[in-house]
Amino acid sequence: MNAADRMAGLEQFPLVRALLERRSRRFGLGAEIPGGPLSYKSRFQPVPLSEAEEAALVFAACGITGPALGDLVYTPEGGGNIMAGFVARTIASGDGLQTVSLVVTNDEGTYLVRKPRELPASDLPKLIALGQHGEFTEFYRRCRVKLKEGRATIPREPLFNINANRNSAHTPGTSCFLPVNDLTFMYLNGLLEILNEQTGVYILDERNHFLPAGLSGFARSHGGHLHCNPTAGRVITVRQVEQFVTEFVMAEQGMMLQNLGLMAGALGLGGFPNFANHEFAWFQALGFRMEQMPASRYVGAGLFSSLMMRLFNRNPSIPYPVGLERNGEVLLKPFCPPYYSSMAEAVRAVVKIKSDAHKNFHSARPSSPPVGETAIQATIAYCEYLWRRYGRFPVYMPPYRTVLGFQSCHLDADFYDKFYQPDALSQTVREDFMRQTGEE
Repeated sequence: MNAADRMAGLEQFPLVRALLERRSRRFGLGAEIPGGPLSYKSRFQPVPLSEAEEAALVFAACGITGPALGDLVYTPEGGGNIMAGFVARTIASGDGLQTVSLVVTNDEGTYLVRKPRELPASDLPKLIALGQHGEFTEFYRRCRVKLKEGRATIPREPLFNINANRNSAHTPGTSCFLPVNDLTFMYLNGLLEILNEQTGVYILDERNHFLPAGLSGFARSHGGHLHCNPTAGRVITVRQVEQFVTEFVMAEQGMMLQNLGLMAGALGLGGFPNFANHEFAWFQALGFRMEQMPASRYVGAGLFSSLMMRLFNRNPSIPYPVGLERNGEVLLKPFCPPYYSSMAEAVRAVVKIKSDAHKNFHSARPSSPPVGETAIQATIAYCEYLWRRYGRFPVYMPPYRTVLGFQSCHLDADFYDKFYQPDALSQTVREDFMRQTGEE
């Protein structure tokens, strides 16, 4: 079977079979396990994934598939205004935001795959058509931008990595797919929803004696619209809000990883999710713009604790990512300074994105009501309070975060036949092994 026929055959690969056969399989051609009961050295050389294979995995993770349906109630009480995007990908995304970007790195180079909002609107119909016709390689070429020559790597040892992944990390012939989570878009969009007049949540800062997080002037006790009475069930903390945001974005990343696993199985490739939960290492490796902050301020330590940290020399500077630029072009920017002059400007930018998205979506029907100015002002007040007090947004973590990656390779069937039952490998994997090695 030639490459074109093989890629075309993906359309006939059964979903249930992909689900049943999905496994984490790590041991690729050219790999070695140096000790323990599974000690083994491959007799083959590593074989990199082809561009077509890599492109199919990218499409599974974040392919652009067409217009989102947005079948919600577009009234002030109905909640439809929470939508901020109406272009769909192969994975679901809260509010249509598409908060997770994908980085691909292999022995030859490292690439960022652009999201729909980062591409010219005029390009989207063609990109959608490429996906619909299975032209994944061309889709990949049009959406990616090269970040660097060669593979991006971080140290193998803890806590940059975990011991279970040290042996397999960055091995030749593998392709690594790294989701990069933007927390700021979901954060601001969610605030515009929960701080509106219909929901009216009141937020307290637990690191500042549970005082209002810049929102006292919007409390019902001061003539505002936010439910400040705890018995109403609408009083939460900054940490709770940021936990909600993180969990929603992680759900999107999880679907990306699942799709990568299913597509790897359909292609007959190995693949497994792997640890990438370091606050700055991957961003430094990818060349993100970094800023730094004393540890005491980074963790929001109080005055006494900060003094003790400085006194006992336990107050190192912590780097954190604030954006990605290449050749004078901003590729990724969070909705906060330094790419916006203030949090107020960042909030207004999100409001404009939402407004433009709704205008395009509702162009043939009555428009939805705009985001209310009351919600905008409350969101600005909260965000500017956080920025003044903590000097960053969000305050519990950086604006960008990596948690898990996915590494894929051509598997060495000999290893699995030595240590496992025959059904440890699917027929698709065995066919790929024969193609790469010429062996039965």
